[in-house]
Amino acid sequence: MIFTATSDGRFDFGDRTCSCALGKGGVVDAQVKREGDGASPLGTWPIREVLYRQDRLFFKVEELQIASTPIRPTDGWCDAPHDPAYNQKVGLPYDASTESLWREDFVYDVVVVLGYNDAPAVPFKGSAIFLHLARSGYLPTEGCIALSPEDMVAFLGRVRPGDAVRITV
Repeated sequence: MIFTATSDGRFDFGDRTCSCALGKGGVVDAQVKREGDGASPLGTWPIREVLYRQDRLFFKVEELQIASTPIRPTDGWCDAPHDPAYNQKVGLPYDASTESLWREDFVYDVVVVLGYNDAPAVPFKGSAIFLHLARSGYLPTEGCIALSPEDMVAFLGRVRPGDAVRITV
């Protein structure tokens, strides 16, 4: 199944449509996407896995149909374009620039890793395009897609191996 996030803030999955947040830089063609531009890349991106905070669970992990891994306090995501681990999960501390996956806010309590710029990662094309939890009011993201906790639970219940997320206008 292909789930769709649209530039006007809708997320469609099956017979359900909900609100979503996208990048503060809008949506851009994946060919012009750049690290740090705050834009969500247009295209269809495979769902790789679900990362989650085990201490803040609000869904049943055992019901997931796709790969899932608990986030640890030492987990990060490399966003250093010239590093060999660019756009990959790394252990912290790490010698290059990273983003911590273990956050004080709730935004990364669930992180659905999307297969953008990862096969292989091209320097400066952007990293960490996730589907994660939305802030109140669906504030724009740094390029990710964000859903409410309730919609995330409904989405996770429908995800199967081989599914993807499409970002479109």
